[in-house]
Amino acid sequence: MSSLTYDLTLAGLSVGAAAALTGIGLIVTYRATGVLNFAHGAIAMVCAYVLRDLVVDRGWPLWGAAALTLLVVAPGIGVVLERFVFRPLSVPGGDPAQTLVASIGVFVLLVGGAALVWGQGARDDAPVLVAAEPWGQLAVVAVLAAGVGAVIRRTRFGRELRAVVDDRHLAVLAGVDADRVAAAGWAFGSFTAGLTGVLLAPYVRLDPYGLPLLVMEVVAVAVAARMRGLTVAVVVALGIGVAQSQLTRLHPTGWGEPLLQAVGTNLFVVALLFAALVLPGVAARDTLPRTAGARVPAPPGAWIVAGVLFLLPLGFAGSDLHTAVQVPALGVVLLSLVVVTGRGGQISLGQAAYAGLGALFTALLAAGRFPGLPRVPELAALAVAVVLVAPLGVLTGGPAIGRRGLALALATFAVGVGVSRFVFDQPYATAGLSLGRPAGFDGDRAYYVLELVLLACALAAVGALRRGRTGRALAAMRDHEAGARAAGVRVPSLKLLAFVSGAALAALGGGMLGMGLRAFDPAAYDPVRGLLWFAAVVVLGADSTLGALLAAALLVGLDAGTRGGVAAAVIGVLAVLAGRFPGGPLEGLRGLAERLRRTGPPHRLTPLGARLRRRLRGPEPAPARASLPGGATATAARPDAPAGAAPAPRPAPAGAAPDRPPRPPRPRPFVRPAPAGGEGVLEARGLHVRYGAFTVLDGVDIEVPAGRVTAVVGPNGAGKSTLFHCLAGTVRPARGTVLLAGRDITRLPAQARTRLGVARTFQQLAVFPTLTVAENVRVGAEQGRPGRPGVVERMLRLFGLDGPARARPAAGLPTGALRRVELARALATAPRVLLLDEPAAGLDTAEVAALTRVLRALAADGTALLVVEHDLDLVAGLADVVHVMTAGRIVASGPPGRVLDALGEETGP
Repeated sequence: MSSLTYDLTLAGLSVGAAAALTGIGLIVTYRATGVLNFAHGAIAMVCAYVLRDLVVDRGWPLWGAAALTLLVVAPGIGVVLERFVFRPLSVPGGDPAQTLVASIGVFVLLVGGAALVWGQGARDDAPVLVAAEPWGQLAVVAVLAAGVGAVIRRTRFGRELRAVVDDRHLAVLAGVDADRVAAAGWAFGSFTAGLTGVLLAPYVRLDPYGLPLLVMEVVAVAVAARMRGLTVAVVVALGIGVAQSQLTRLHPTGWGEPLLQAVGTNLFVVALLFAALVLPGVAARDTLPRTAGARVPAPPGAWIVAGVLFLLPLGFAGSDLHTAVQVPALGVVLLSLVVVTGRGGQISLGQAAYAGLGALFTALLAAGRFPGLPRVPELAALAVAVVLVAPLGVLTGGPAIGRRGLALALATFAVGVGVSRFVFDQPYATAGLSLGRPAGFDGDRAYYVLELVLLACALAAVGALRRGRTGRALAAMRDHEAGARAAGVRVPSLKLLAFVSGAALAALGGGMLGMGLRAFDPAAYDPVRGLLWFAAVVVLGADSTLGALLAAALLVGLDAGTRGGVAAAVIGVLAVLAGRFPGGPLEGLRGLAERLRRTGPPHRLTPLGARLRRRLRGPEPAPARASLPGGATATAARPDAPAGAAPAPRPAPAGAAPDRPPRPPRPRPFVRPAPAGGEGVLEARGLHVRYGAFTVLDGVDIEVPAGRVTAVVGPNGAGKSTLFHCLAGTVRPARGTVLLAGRDITRLPAQARTRLGVARTFQQLAVFPTLTVAENVRVGAEQGRPGRPGVVERMLRLFGLDGPARARPAAGLPTGALRRVELARALATAPRVLLLDEPAAGLDTAEVAALTRVLRALAADGTALLVVEHDLDLVAGLADVVHVMTAGRIVASGPPGRVLDALGEETGP
């Protein structure tokens, strides 16, 4: 027994050493660039193929081929990726969502390229670089870990690397060559990936899909180390490897035997599930690039063309028709990503798992093998499978409530890998399973007609989710999650709705795909497919149903030839290019075509040609006019004005009142009667907030009475923003209470407070750029407290937004107009209390004057206002009561004249 334990330990150390190499490479790349390299496994696979090609096919000596592969090819791949893919993404601001999409694109591109070059079959003749005995591999791991640790802690390059990770822009200002640091990190990370690939290839399946996925399963060791601790990653990797090896000696009996055996052989997957779903998330800064989620309206003619193309296969026969049968089914699967990713803005890398479960459950139900349920006909089995799979969307929707960005990507990827390993790859679930077609639809042509009907139903369901109140709320959550919460959107429930709906659609498409193939094929739903589908939908228009149908046609059509991998290579190239263009490659092509059209020679169409163009492209949009009111409340919204750009001040003529939009006599800005008897008073009592050992709020008491403007001022770091967030519901105090009209709301989240009447604005503009101005305001009216009809129109008129600007996307407006949009949306919720975080930021003098008049009118109407502001002139002219904060405490309170004069004397020369 001791000999068996020793042998299994050695085997486990060998596996753990390979996993440790992967962890070291991922951590170094992440620390140098801030990118979780999803392509790490694909680079390992490519290097393994290169070494095999040089040694087996070309007859090179092993060590010479290994030196070329590991010292030239692998680092070269990393340097090329950093220079041409990821460096351009770091310049505009380092959007983590764009780098994630690009990383997945590189993975898909390398997998597809390998399938094209070396074929999709598995190879079992990879050369052995290091013997199976673990001591050589452990020595490599120890040397690499110690060397990297010493470089990071004790060298100038290590200090520069830490500086780049903490703040790349600040490091550049300090003289650090961030590009050199990033290139070195990518080169080393790719070297470790190549080393992992050549070490593993002789002992595992070498194919374009299996080895990359196997390497990425061990990302758990890097996540467990919080993407920082090399020692932790190595220890975790070796521990999991030994434990997995020791578990092979267990031979349980009974009903749990298959599951326990699956756990024993896939312990790294279990660790990945635990690290991604249970441990705190890492790098959760963003969801998707908003340009990827934004909807690009399709001209009416495009749908006519799409309908004709989808009807064409009815005239096909033989293998062409059999191939075309897969397109509508895959289109339904990709529509699930339109709901989750395009409209909801949530990264979902596990949709292949739900599609596979839909196919599996349909097959089990039709065969009478589903536990507890009788055999049902195929069409009914498909419907029941959709109902059974939909609630499982909580597997990814649950983690999505508290995770974003990279953390959510890891969670959804882990779910996809777990379902593949513990369900699809297990004989007890899939052995001897076949899948027929519904009665009357056995032939390919008849089944294709049925698919078109189901596709039409799916399109109708997706359209319903993307329109109306739910669609606007989903788009608001996608564009600005904190802003959506402030508008009253129930973000947790909405995320669950998106993932559950997406699971149902994916299950429907997966069942259709299985029926089309007449079998359940686990390989059709492996996690690599999920990454490919995600990349395809994002690059072709995440919020476009037409883009999803185009992606389905491309994926099936490109791989219908004799060589597989074409679709993955094409989609990979598009995904990599997505980071080089603000709106993706397709948007870049559209912009190039528009520029060429403008610079080209003028041309005229005949009347018939003009009519045909109008039918195909829809009516030409009316030219935007700079007719927004200027001066007091706005600056004219120019079509070419970048969002967020502060407009130039326009002084009013001497002796004249500043320009302001025409207002009806004494407009009532509110949509409810003025509160009576102190209703709407917001109070905070004894608020304490600590961040680690630092006390931010130390027993703060404040009252915001109805009908008055309360201001909070103080130096940076005084605790003003933390107090504001405690009142708004985005920070929960360690001690103390927050009361609204006597009701304790301390534990209520922001969206619940909005529905009770606490609205807020943001220091950094919180508008929904892909929604129009009117839709932005409507989100607040629909999600906030119930108000009288017509509130949206009244808000638009009040803030001078009821002209042509109402139909323009908010992304095209300048700062002054965006401030008015945000304030109009907040007031549309019918608030009792309005919290304003530096509302004058980015506004010129005339706009500040107009804002002051509006806020005074709101206070006169009975609203309780709290303003956190650095502009003391604005505070002096607006506030009824001023509180001065210093070091987490309120040190002075009273009328603005007395308090601000005293403050000026203390801070004066």
